[in-house]
Amino acid sequence: MKHDDSTKAEAPARVLVTGGGGFLGGAIVRQLVDRGDAVRSFSRNFYPELARMGVEQLQGDMADKTAVEQACKGIELVFHVAAKPGVWGDYADYYPTNVLGTQHVIDACKKQGVLRLVYTSSPSVVFDGTDMEGVDESAPYPENFHAPYPKTKAMAEQLVIKAADKDLMTITLRPHLIWGPKDNHLVPRIIERARRLVRVGTGKNRVDTIYIDNAAHAHVLAADRLKENPELSGKVYFISQDDPVPLWDLVDDILKAAGHPPVKRAIPRKMAWLVGALLEFVYTMFRIRGEPQMTRFLADELATAHWFDIRAARKDLGYAPTVSIKEGLRRLEQWLQNSH
Repeated sequence: MKHDDSTKAEAPARVLVTGGGGFLGGAIVRQLVDRGDAVRSFSRNFYPELARMGVEQLQGDMADKTAVEQACKGIELVFHVAAKPGVWGDYADYYPTNVLGTQHVIDACKKQGVLRLVYTSSPSVVFDGTDMEGVDESAPYPENFHAPYPKTKAMAEQLVIKAADKDLMTITLRPHLIWGPKDNHLVPRIIERARRLVRVGTGKNRVDTIYIDNAAHAHVLAADRLKENPELSGKVYFISQDDPVPLWDLVDDILKAAGHPPVKRAIPRKMAWLVGALLEFVYTMFRIRGEPQMTRFLADELATAHWFDIRAARKDLGYAPTVSIKEGLRRLEQWLQNSH
């Protein structure tokens, strides 16, 4: 009896992962290597861990058109994961990587005859500051963005959707709040601020997140489904655990995994928003380096519900989370203990 192993490729594919040394990029690389694909990574730095896996590494900047073009040479599938994330900063710092870099990837794919492109976007591209509960892919982009990250990611996403044609098939994925072992963004920020964290809002707002292995698996599935069904080209999908939980419960669970007590103090959302607005003004006015403790975008993110309808990803991509939140937290705790 033949097993249906939906993530098996018929022959080793020649795959490029931009940001292959990063959190999500690295997880995608591992899954591709495990199934025997020939993987190349394009990142700013050299990563010994990738070298140990036999991954070819090219160093370069997403804003360098020629370097991106070289990276796409002889490749049939690109996962464009590299991006500049963050809740604060100048638009000019985000545009070269997030928008220009994505245009360079599209141009390179078309020039080098790459057949498929899977782009990593973010649900923040449709966030308008209000509760988003059970929202699907028909949600529009907001009129205004409160931070350069979602704005530039929305611009890049539109470039990828528009680029889909007979020569290049594209799929855009919107993973929400990726976390797990090796996280270098969300988990360290929570742990680093453990003593200073304050709940924003009522604490009842539910969010859906995605465990790292599930996020990587969804990307690999998307690439395979795109090959089988070109009709999916140009489409966008939310991906998540499909298990919304109160945001601050998850924060407490992550703190617990790191051996810290839960967050006790709380402030109303409106106060956090005003503090954020004030800090943004001060940081901008006095050109203070670094990131304010609070911003308007962050206040809204922390106090509102965000969970999404992933029926389209289930139906079209065959995606379903394979690692539960409970199991993910167990793995995270183990990793945190071993890495200290």
